[in-house]
Amino acid sequence: MIDSPVFFSGIGGSGMLPLASIVRAGGARVAGSDRSLDAGRTPHKFDYLRSLGIQLFPQDGSGLQDGMTLVTSAAVEANVPDVVRAKELGLQHLTRPEFLARLLNSAQRSVAVGGTSGKSTVTGMVGWILHACHRQPTVMNGAVMKNFVTPSAPFASALVGDPELFVSEVDESDGSIALYQPEIAVLTNISLDHKEMDELRQLFAHFLGRSRKAILNLDDPETRALSETVPPDKVIGYGFDSPGADFMGKDLQLLPDGVTFALEAEGARYEVRLAVPGRHNASNALGAIVAARSLGVRLEDAVTAIARFDGLKRRLETIGEVGGVTVIDDFAHNPDKIAATLATLRAQPGRLLIMFQPHGYGPLTKMGDQLAAGIAEGMAPDDRLYLPDPVYQGGTVDKARGSDWLAEQVGAAGKHAEHIPERTKIGEALDAEAKPGDRILIMGARDDTLMDFARELVERLAESAAV
Repeated sequence: MIDSPVFFSGIGGSGMLPLASIVRAGGARVAGSDRSLDAGRTPHKFDYLRSLGIQLFPQDGSGLQDGMTLVTSAAVEANVPDVVRAKELGLQHLTRPEFLARLLNSAQRSVAVGGTSGKSTVTGMVGWILHACHRQPTVMNGAVMKNFVTPSAPFASALVGDPELFVSEVDESDGSIALYQPEIAVLTNISLDHKEMDELRQLFAHFLGRSRKAILNLDDPETRALSETVPPDKVIGYGFDSPGADFMGKDLQLLPDGVTFALEAEGARYEVRLAVPGRHNASNALGAIVAARSLGVRLEDAVTAIARFDGLKRRLETIGEVGGVTVIDDFAHNPDKIAATLATLRAQPGRLLIMFQPHGYGPLTKMGDQLAAGIAEGMAPDDRLYLPDPVYQGGTVDKARGSDWLAEQVGAAGKHAEHIPERTKIGEALDAEAKPGDRILIMGARDDTLMDFARELVERLAESAAV
């Protein structure tokens, strides 16, 4: 229970909006600000927050009052007026992970889902299984869970239930994963993303060490290696290619509209059906089923429930189909996620026309070589890649590697890649190039307007088809 009023600076962020929603639903007074609100971007998101009874202010410090707790996202700098004003008033100031950790760590039962890729999906799957089995969890996610979307809750990245049964994804990008002390820690995989591998190994080892149970994807080499450092009685392993795993996936079948596989565990065999495609989602489902089982859900009930999991927004989401051209929106932005997305789509027929918006200049500096290699490897010879300029939200950053550099690298690997700085021009190029049977894939993170771009592209294709 939160006693004092809470002010969220950066309230529209993917990690802030659901947290604010949970706190507001618990009865606390909640207010907030956001630079996107000030700029007039994504107004529907802020209308939704107002509908929850959350008061919104300009990000100029005017919303802060005595007695409040200030919560800031990672994108809010120390010189932002909200932070300056909070310091003047002597207010308690917590980062989003610090605030979230207080909620998760105080719950009687908790699941924290970590890993480079898949954590949002696994969190959504665990939340859905528990909800479908009438366990009434509180779920904190960084993505909108389609199963919980309603006309009055279009941004259902949170599910409000029992605060003593708390499920959340947890992030390693800023090192804050060290703050969490869950009953059950799920680790999906470890690969290059925001930090160097040695630091990632240390962070995830600490994360597992602070949990009471560690549910580990033994198919991932890094996670399997880390499992050797955890007390054996604490580890529950799962996988498709890992003999000796406690929960084994067998007979995997990749279908255009989903996945089927057999689950062998506890001396029995269960047939699993998913309505979301890709081998990576089969692995995600295994992890989610194991987590639900660890909370006391019967395996047969978990398997039945997960067949009705509808997926997450911006996770291989089909936005529309016009004249035989399908437009797909996806959050993929690091080498691991992009490889999974391209592999899933390449398993089905049809040329790919890809727009990938890098999620910053920093990531191109850190993992640009891996991105270029992964994209080129995942593309077929007749696929086409269009690259707008990276996301840039101000500040000092090294721009030595931009989208022009990435296009050159993919082109040097023998694939078609083109840097077109403006997204509107890419929309025109995609419209002109698309033919029946093609799939247009929009990829990128840290930019809510990518969803709008995908929808507008469907409208553009429809207008062209009508001419």
